[in-house]
Amino acid sequence: MEAIIRLSAFFGILLIMIGWEFLRPRRKLQLRRIQRWPINLGLGLLNSSLLRIVAGGIAYQSAFTAAANSWGLLNLMVVPHWLAFLITLLFLDFAIYGQHVLSHKWSLLWRLHQIHHTDLDFDATTAIRFHPLEIIVSMAYKIFCITLIGADPLAVIAFEIILNGCAIFNHSNVYIAPAIDRKLRWLLVTPDMHRIHHSTIPVETDSNYGFSISCWDRLCRTYRTAPAKPHRVMDIGLASFRRRSELTFGRLLLLPFRALRRR
Repeated sequence: MEAIIRLSAFFGILLIMIGWEFLRPRRKLQLRRIQRWPINLGLGLLNSSLLRIVAGGIAYQSAFTAAANSWGLLNLMVVPHWLAFLITLLFLDFAIYGQHVLSHKWSLLWRLHQIHHTDLDFDATTAIRFHPLEIIVSMAYKIFCITLIGADPLAVIAFEIILNGCAIFNHSNVYIAPAIDRKLRWLLVTPDMHRIHHSTIPVETDSNYGFSISCWDRLCRTYRTAPAKPHRVMDIGLASFRRRSELTFGRLLLLPFRALRRR
């Protein structure tokens, strides 16, 4: 049931954002969708299948295991359920923010994470463009965090839905009026905010790491308001990966094992 809820929410939000992109795009895509979508959707399908085979529902189950064994901070304290729920959401969201920062700073993790940034365009399918090994590492880290905090099981499900939904939203190529975007940014990471993180300019890539709520970037001073170039013409991807022949499905899977290129 937990998997059905998550997948239904994921595909529902993905279809909504793709429809919005067709109706009101923020910028003109540089490549045709047929040149990118098979790779992005292929990686998404591979990762989803791998998780179901290797670790189906393990994040949710790890929260139950922690509760049954009184592992984690929240399981050692007497707190109202609503507070445990809220603490779990905030803690896990900050943990993912921290992991994202580390993925840019530590070369071993960057080998995996760079696949996400090699997309030469930016739309909803970019949200699922990850190397399978990064997905496995991320799940192991998430299980550690769930156990450490003694996460509320229902909050874990809610967090997974929120994280996936927000990632699809803030990677979408959709137009949001600037006045509305400025207000939304005080709570959520918007597409215009996260697109900066996918810039080819390193100082912009190393900013706006948040996936869900925007406060972590402001508190940790990694927030950037706007890119150097206007959103409609800014360059997306990595400066060292501009040839499509290097970005095929097979080459992306092998990329972490090749020599690192300077950013």
